[in-house]
Amino acid sequence: MHTKLVILDRDGTINRASDQFVKSPEEWEPLPGALEAIGRLNHEGYHVVLATNQSGLGRGLFDIAALNSVHAHMMKALAAHGGRLDAVFYCPHAPDEGCHCRKPEPGLLEQIAQRYGVSLAGVPYIGDSLRDMQAAASAGCAPHLVCTGRHPELIGQTEAPAGFPPGTRVHADLAACVDQLLSQG
Repeated sequence: MHTKLVILDRDGTINRASDQFVKSPEEWEPLPGALEAIGRLNHEGYHVVLATNQSGLGRGLFDIAALNSVHAHMMKALAAHGGRLDAVFYCPHAPDEGCHCRKPEPGLLEQIAQRYGVSLAGVPYIGDSLRDMQAAASAGCAPHLVCTGRHPELIGQTEAPAGFPPGTRVHADLAACVDQLLSQG
């Protein structure tokens, strides 16, 4: 049985990113159409898994209880739109800790492959940054960049510019990306 899997970044992909980090449920604000898009993936039989760098933990800006409350709030908002995340994988390390799980390293994605017992070859990874696309490519995922986070200047393009992994597809937002994925069957 082939597992239908989509891996998502969080900040800038599902919710608005913040230079000050998302430290509480009150600071978590979904992007237009993102929750509905996840619901559509679930409805079509996809397992949707989150892979997110949360260096605010390693930097001491918030604790695990705060992160869990943000994710509980996100799950409740998703449920109201018929969506769910099967699992949340996160890197708690600060950028200087040299871990293997902080994107652009592929460690988080390798953990997902191990948990689900699948190859990530061709599995869509949807994120908003070069770091996300590099992790996706390293793990064998199909890289999909959304323009709702770090790269709004790419709206209207379909291929990522030089410097991104080959084959990176560009989408205006998560909803547009999901539309394309579902239209391909």
